[in-house]
Amino acid sequence: MKIIHVVGARPNFMKIAPILEAIERHNEQKVNPKFESLLVHTGQHYDQAMSQSFFEDLGLPRPDLNLEIGSGSHAEQTGKIMIAFEKVLQEERPDMVLVVGDINSTMACTLAAKKLNIPIAHVEAGLRSGDMTMPEEINRKVTDAVADLLFTTDLGANANLKGEGIPEHQIFFVGNVMIDTLLKHRERASRSLVLETLGLKEEQQVKPYGVLTLHRPSNVDCFDTLHEILQAVRTLSDVLPIIFPCHPRTAAQIESFGLQSYVGTSIKDGDRIVLVPPFGYLDFLQLHAHAKLMLTDSGGIQEEATILGVPCLTLRENTERPITIFQGTNRLVGTRRESILMGFESAMEENGDPVRTPEKWDGRAAERITAVLSEIEKGKMVGLRMTEKGQNNGKPHKTFG
Repeated sequence: MKIIHVVGARPNFMKIAPILEAIERHNEQKVNPKFESLLVHTGQHYDQAMSQSFFEDLGLPRPDLNLEIGSGSHAEQTGKIMIAFEKVLQEERPDMVLVVGDINSTMACTLAAKKLNIPIAHVEAGLRSGDMTMPEEINRKVTDAVADLLFTTDLGANANLKGEGIPEHQIFFVGNVMIDTLLKHRERASRSLVLETLGLKEEQQVKPYGVLTLHRPSNVDCFDTLHEILQAVRTLSDVLPIIFPCHPRTAAQIESFGLQSYVGTSIKDGDRIVLVPPFGYLDFLQLHAHAKLMLTDSGGIQEEATILGVPCLTLRENTERPITIFQGTNRLVGTRRESILMGFESAMEENGDPVRTPEKWDGRAAERITAVLSEIEKGKMVGLRMTEKGQNNGKPHKTFG
């Protein structure tokens, strides 16, 4: 079975890495079927610090193809990816396209493949925020509506998909591939010197600190919202200094809104909110693992905080990952100053309850995905088997029937 794996942004790299590794381990065994993998990078994120360093940290192979799409409006970016990826599909004629997450590349490549009758596997299916103003929510719902195989991270996602009419036999609860990557690289990350470099560790003692990440347009493109968040963070930074690895868009908005006075450059100089460039995967994991608090609008960081046992304040009104609240360390605090500070006080009063690990967040999600793909290719899975149907440039399509 020839599978094209699609990545386009940093969270995708963390999700695709364990899948490629699991497929490679499967191929090394004396079993059939074998899989041929082709890695396609759409180039949705193209900055060196935002992209290439993650490939190096995660040991990902160089992409077989880079579409070099770059930035643009949602429609422009989606259209460019579809046009470029359709040509790849016609040239490579895969048996399946595997997409992860919820970015524009996920949806665009899904639509391009589906219109050529090529089966789609979606990893991290079924997550729902219920907020259709989020581009990611649109991408999730469109992708899941047409995908053939839907791999989920928790049973809540299964319920969402069934509620939207997805047949149960197409849904597979496999666990969380992001956590596969975290657990694999945690020991390597512990050798990072990022804490010493930032002045957060002296004589083997780590000083208390928090970490802030912001990238969502709803938080950084509106002056009032960004100002309100920074006011809250300034207040709580009197208690806990904050390291702020800053997305390039966020840094540009802070400057354009004239909010530079809220951030500094060094703990050693007495700054309480320290703005730094984005880190690679290992450095950021080490920073996250030792933090007393995370403040974020990211989805993946909510999940990582759950496994690391770090209290997390999510600066949004909703989350597509409610399991991180029910079973993890996450709190939804919105973007108002008062609610953020209330959440901070509650997080600091936590009594160290044991961390509960969600079911199947055990480092084996990618292995389960590979097992499902293998069973389908062998035709053993009832209701889902690869069959030849139709033609694409002279090659019969394989589809599920």
